[in-house]
Amino acid sequence: MTAKDPSRRRFISMALVAAATPVAISLMPSQAKAAPAAALPKLPLTNPQAKALSYTEDAKTAKSPAYKAGTSCADCIQYKGAAGQAYGPCTLFPSNTVAAKGWCAGWGKKP
Repeated sequence: MTAKDPSRRRFISMALVAAATPVAISLMPSQAKAAPAAALPKLPLTNPQAKALSYTEDAKTAKSPAYKAGTSCADCIQYKGAAGQAYGPCTLFPSNTVAAKGWCAGWGKKP
């Protein structure tokens, strides 16, 4: 192989793009940070995505087979609200706030 081999050039350029992509993504502003939680409206239960994920404002009333007793938005990795807040932003619903006592099928345990 020589330095002018097109497949080598392509490999090197793709490797550089692949290495730079995570850095570029980390520098992009997150939608969850776009507006303070107080400025975001509460997630309506009629929202199609909320319905698809079986969102409820009270985890105790969750009817999904995926629900595990004792889990709620407040202890989900997607929830970005401050401790003690009744509502806060969620990465699954960037245009709305969700209830800290709520739950949806997108729930994931915080590390």
